[in-house]
Amino acid sequence: MAPDKTDITKWASTDGQFRRQDSTFRDEIKQGGPFEPEKDRYHLYVSYACPWAHRTLIVRKLKGLDELLPVSVVSPHMGQDGWPFASADEFPGADEDPNEGARHVKDLYFAAQADYDKRFTVPILWDKKNRTIVNNESAEIIRNFNTAFNDFLPKDKAELDFYPEALRKEIDELNDWVYNTVNNGVYKCGFATTQAAYESNVGPLFKSLDRLEARLAASGSDYLVGNTLTEADIRLYTTIVRFDPVYVGHFKCNIGTIRHDYPHLNKWLRNLYWNNDAFRSTTNFEHIKTHYYWSHTQINPHRIVPVGPIPNIEPL
Repeated sequence: MAPDKTDITKWASTDGQFRRQDSTFRDEIKQGGPFEPEKDRYHLYVSYACPWAHRTLIVRKLKGLDELLPVSVVSPHMGQDGWPFASADEFPGADEDPNEGARHVKDLYFAAQADYDKRFTVPILWDKKNRTIVNNESAEIIRNFNTAFNDFLPKDKAELDFYPEALRKEIDELNDWVYNTVNNGVYKCGFATTQAAYESNVGPLFKSLDRLEARLAASGSDYLVGNTLTEADIRLYTTIVRFDPVYVGHFKCNIGTIRHDYPHLNKWLRNLYWNNDAFRSTTNFEHIKTHYYWSHTQINPHRIVPVGPIPNIEPL
């Protein structure tokens, strides 16, 4: 395998810009397809540290899929072999792999596809029956979780819809620019390897934060779209909750902070965290801070994890 596929220090292109790879496994759980909705068939692999995996944990909790869809958490110490399970790195809160006995996430990729030659990412939606990966694209997994298991759920959980048809156009439009400039924008700043590449991304990031702040201020709502919780909130939350603890310092996204410069965005964040257990219980600041500051040695070679900010998130 080419070293640039696995080594996070090589994720910037020759022009200094970070370009995220497309996910490889893009199937879904649905009736009549190769991956039918069933009990005790699927398993979710995540990192508490990863914002993309965090999305899937939130929707899993919101929809009440805990018993239908077991989850295993990797260690935040992403090293030369990628994400390790507890069998390879006994970090508090990390699990061993109960299905394949994998020591690292990469073992699952090779079990699913022996000649796999791309990066070993989380989340992974795993099919225990066929010993393969259903999907490793978080945006698709959360939409799949939104409906795939409704027949197994109590009425109140089955009726929860975080991508309602009436709001889909607005959600899609918001997701598009938020992904490009915020969700992925922080990585474009942090993994840039030239001054020009960094500056070309940090400006658009903060313009989008300004845009989100103005949107929330104008609406007076606790949510981004339609005055109701949607996937737009879930997708943004996992970036914003990491912003002050990690991205401001580690990724040099330091034109402003959420808590001091974006009052409406900060209120939106605190409302989700403190008032909804699906957000609070899936947010593990120890894993988050340890992962970024320990794993990215090209940015932080001594692996020193900052003590602050204190607190990680402000009270309501």
